[in-house]
Amino acid sequence: MDKTIGIFGGGQLGRMMAQAALPLNIQCTFFEANTDCPSAAMGQVISTKAENGLQQFIESADVFSLEFENTPLADVDVLTKHKDLHPPRQALAIAQHRLSEKALFDQLEIPVAPYKAVNSLDSLKAAVADLGLPIVLKTSRGGYDGKGQFVLRSADQIDQAWAELGPAGELIAESFVTFSREVSIIAVRGQNGDVKTWPLAENHHHNGILSHSIVPAPNSADLQPVAQDYITRLLNHLNYVGVLTLELFVTDKGLYANEMAPRVHNSGHWSIEGAVCSQFENHIRAVAGLPLGSTEVVRPTVMVNIIGKHPKSEDVLALNGAHLHLYNKTERTGRKIGHITLMPNDSAELTSLCRQLAKILPEPLALTQDMSI
Repeated sequence: MDKTIGIFGGGQLGRMMAQAALPLNIQCTFFEANTDCPSAAMGQVISTKAENGLQQFIESADVFSLEFENTPLADVDVLTKHKDLHPPRQALAIAQHRLSEKALFDQLEIPVAPYKAVNSLDSLKAAVADLGLPIVLKTSRGGYDGKGQFVLRSADQIDQAWAELGPAGELIAESFVTFSREVSIIAVRGQNGDVKTWPLAENHHHNGILSHSIVPAPNSADLQPVAQDYITRLLNHLNYVGVLTLELFVTDKGLYANEMAPRVHNSGHWSIEGAVCSQFENHIRAVAGLPLGSTEVVRPTVMVNIIGKHPKSEDVLALNGAHLHLYNKTERTGRKIGHITLMPNDSAELTSLCRQLAKILPEPLALTQDMSI
């Protein structure tokens, strides 16, 4: 197939989407502020700062997608007068507004923690009185990797929480969910309505940033069909095309939805080597109108983010079953600059390999738990 896909954004997700597109003879262009972005090695980058940049981008491709959910809706509205965007605008708009997202989950009977809209100090006090403490206060728009939120544990923190987040505008207060672990389900829907899902990933965080994902999530046989049902409801309701991610909490009462991401997702990076068809290839297939590929797991996998500083490549690649992905990003505290996939032939090796990897990463991560799957 000779087709070009335009991608809003030029970070590592766009880079990996383009890598998956090349074997299909599909080219990608990117709309990104910085022309030396991670995706620059994979295709033409049109700067968002350029005069008539959006029009140039629209003319550069046949069909369009995105790699981050904060893609400006105004740009999308101009684009969709002329070309198709996958995923649909509605999914993007809902994902950009946490209150709308929670309302959609409620509509589709996908369980969520109790929540309240907050738009003043008085309404925050009322939310605390109604929901009880602790609560998680979040901005309705923006925020990622732990940014734009405040865990409010005592009443004497109310003024501080409002001072930090109040200027951001509309907020959402959510009851703090007592959960045993965090998981995510990633699925893809084709233009013909075909839906395929990957196994649940168990996700662990370091300073609010995804540290590593274990796939399949241990002891998840009973959770998998429930998560698949929830994400399929979302995909079909939105008439979605492409990859969608749903982040979930595992609680004593079952799975609670946290948020959705209308794009390929960090917790799915394992699928490049660990699945028959990766999230990136299946997203490209869906956007291009091609049949979807198998989401079966090749073998159990642990994906580890490289955060802040690069390890020595030779040390990583010396580990059995290790695959190294670097994003051509400069080192910076808290920045995701690459990832490592561990998938030895014998999954019993995963725990020892993760512990070995922890010793060679410049940014120490908690990789000492049992990784048995």
